[in-house]
Amino acid sequence: MSSPSRPPKIHDVAKRAGVSVATVSRVFSNPDIVSEKSRKAVEKAVVETGYTLNVLGRNLRQSQVGAVLALVPNLANPFFSEILAGISEVLRDAGLNLLVLDTRQVDRDSPTHGLRNYLNRSHADGIIVLDGSLDPELFRSPACPPVVQACEWSEGVPGAKVLADNAEGARLAVQHLLDHGHRRILHLAGPRQNSLSVSRAEGVGAALSAKGLAPVATIEGAFTLRSGREAAAEVIEAAPTAVFCDNDEMAIGLMAGLTEAGLQVPEDISLVGFDNIEMAAYAPVPLTTVRQRRAVLGQEAARLLLSQRDGEQPETRVLPVELCLRRSVRAI
Repeated sequence: MSSPSRPPKIHDVAKRAGVSVATVSRVFSNPDIVSEKSRKAVEKAVVETGYTLNVLGRNLRQSQVGAVLALVPNLANPFFSEILAGISEVLRDAGLNLLVLDTRQVDRDSPTHGLRNYLNRSHADGIIVLDGSLDPELFRSPACPPVVQACEWSEGVPGAKVLADNAEGARLAVQHLLDHGHRRILHLAGPRQNSLSVSRAEGVGAALSAKGLAPVATIEGAFTLRSGREAAAEVIEAAPTAVFCDNDEMAIGLMAGLTEAGLQVPEDISLVGFDNIEMAAYAPVPLTTVRQRRAVLGQEAARLLLSQRDGEQPETRVLPVELCLRRSVRAI
């Protein structure tokens, strides 16, 4: 371990790994040309000396590529467009370009064409991750540039995070339904292990417990229009008076499925969504939803990434949300 009086340097890593300084540099800049044995020795030494965090800002400041890579789980989802626009705006002012990769279109495990191949300083000067399903190990290599998680997140990924207050948003949504007399409320949730789903479930529980009410029934969906529509039969069987959906796409899909089954929103079932995507205002019944300021979220993600250039420590920022009232909820 290097002396506590100074930050660890590349010479400390080389000495601990038993390799040359040049080999350590190659592991950071071009790991494919380094033997697996030497690369693993350097990676271990980096962790043991704490050198990784000290080099992140330096490499971003050098801006070797001139671009930042955003990892998006589904580019077809309109939710991400405003976030990407916010990221691009801040990066453009800093003289950086934005590259976008749809993680569904990449083999995550291939050693030559997989996602890991993109997480390298030779491809990008920084990474903004909008996909909370990725393996944290992907981002722990010394060759990986600085990372910021935005919107979705996964514990164990190094770097900063910027999030909407998902629990508070869900609490506001369910509180709104409770204030309108609803007690048979159903939660149409996202995938069980998704960080957004977990946080929003906490908010649902908080609103109910504040009223001394038991947990509500939950149906697991997939954050898509199709999953919302396909959930309609199960929702009808459960016979709630209101449904809180973990995102607007599921809410709008559910609205379509209920309409096809002969039910009306909000006369038969009230709906609340989350995100306030543009489509929410133009749904057959304009959707009451939780508004998160996605452009601001993207801007903050880019600023957090750039702050590492100046040696700032990673931090977590939680952005406020608000309820956007439209016509999909009625009092009973």
